[in-house]
Amino acid sequence: MSQTVITQSKRTAFFSILKQSLQGGEIDYTVGSIRRSVILLAIPMMLEMILESVFALVDLYFVGHLHDSSYAIQTVGLTESVLTVIYSLAIGMSMAATAVVSRRIGEKDAVAASKAGMQAILIAVVLNTVISILGLVFATQILTWMGASAEVAQRGTPFMQLMMGSSVFIALLFLINGIFRGAGNAAIAMKSLWVANAANIILCPVFINGLGPIPAFGLTGAAVATALGRGLGVVYQLYHLFNGKNAIKILAIHFTPDWDLIKSLIKIASPAVLQFVIASCSWIFLAQLVATTGGDHGSAGYQTALRLLMFFMLPAWGLSNAASTLVGQNLGAQEIQRAEQAVFKTAKYNVVFMAVITVLSLAGAHWFVSFFTNDAHIQEVAVQAIQIMSVGYIFYGIGMVLMNAFNGAGDTWTPTWVNLFGFWFFQIPLAYFLAKFLQMGPTGVFVAIPVAETGLTLASIILFRRGKWKKIKV
Repeated sequence: MSQTVITQSKRTAFFSILKQSLQGGEIDYTVGSIRRSVILLAIPMMLEMILESVFALVDLYFVGHLHDSSYAIQTVGLTESVLTVIYSLAIGMSMAATAVVSRRIGEKDAVAASKAGMQAILIAVVLNTVISILGLVFATQILTWMGASAEVAQRGTPFMQLMMGSSVFIALLFLINGIFRGAGNAAIAMKSLWVANAANIILCPVFINGLGPIPAFGLTGAAVATALGRGLGVVYQLYHLFNGKNAIKILAIHFTPDWDLIKSLIKIASPAVLQFVIASCSWIFLAQLVATTGGDHGSAGYQTALRLLMFFMLPAWGLSNAASTLVGQNLGAQEIQRAEQAVFKTAKYNVVFMAVITVLSLAGAHWFVSFFTNDAHIQEVAVQAIQIMSVGYIFYGIGMVLMNAFNGAGDTWTPTWVNLFGFWFFQIPLAYFLAKFLQMGPTGVFVAIPVAETGLTLASIILFRRGKWKKIKV
């Protein structure tokens, strides 16, 4: 066979896989090529996470071009830092849902998978109702505690209230997508973010700058657009949950609380939530440390860098999510060796992706930053932050895959302990020492991030090879 024919055959096979991954549908990932399984899951999952990161970037872009952009950028960044706690709760619940749903799907029990998904949704709705109320009441105090000046906190309160008040949409977007991913249908999860982002991109300039009879709401308009966009994404998800055309079929009986199942989900979700809360609180502390040592411009620059960091990191997180589904389904089918091979394959792809992102970040940091703000002081801080933090990208990529492998197996305690020691007993003290005692200011915080993330990844590799995750029952 000629080289040309072989190349054409490979190209045809790739486009066939690409088309299948975007079309969606439940696939049995316990048999067949592992490489094909990873790609089928990874493509829509990466696109899903890219779209999730677009929310913050769209807000940042439009508010960064307001007349007084410094306070607006800082408010968006600080609010997003606080919202990481909500993201942690949502991701933790979605991890539990993915672990249980994928295990039941691997056991070929779609009814039990559907029931588990609905019970997880009930938990999320109750929990986020409480969070929304607290956010509405204490919005100004939260911004002040995060290091914002009194003026910034006062002006940013409506934005914080709307973002916190609509937290149920954030929770459901993550959670329901986790249910679909566990069932092996990552395309629906991706498409729900298409809907949400399209609405946000269209509505942001409308509500920020005004259009026709709609007045200009400025910064607050960004929150209105984001809440409406996420709400439409959830509506899309709910349609597919209830239309009866997928493996996950929600019935009326599933709305009745099953306390044993709820306890089981909470048992898995609690450490999963805790592991992300630990990481989120660390990021909140770092944001506060930058704000107090670098002032408003330092804080705005750091928040700009973080939004760009997350834009590049979330696709890698999406790719690593493939490991979660593959581990869960293959453990359910008693294919333990295949589960381990899937993790290695996913990690290999993530290393390649993050290597490319490292080069782009180091070379194009100034261009990326200038797209979002014209303030020279903010640009200077943001470029420095990106170039320093990007040094650890490859380690971030490996660590993500291993964390998702643990969580997909239902072993949510292992990454929790890794995060606790890595973030609270290493990253935070190191950042404080560099920023305060060595008087490096924000630069010290930037340095502490890749150093700590590298340590987290090395610890995860050791624990993964010990194999405790293979014996977890869910």
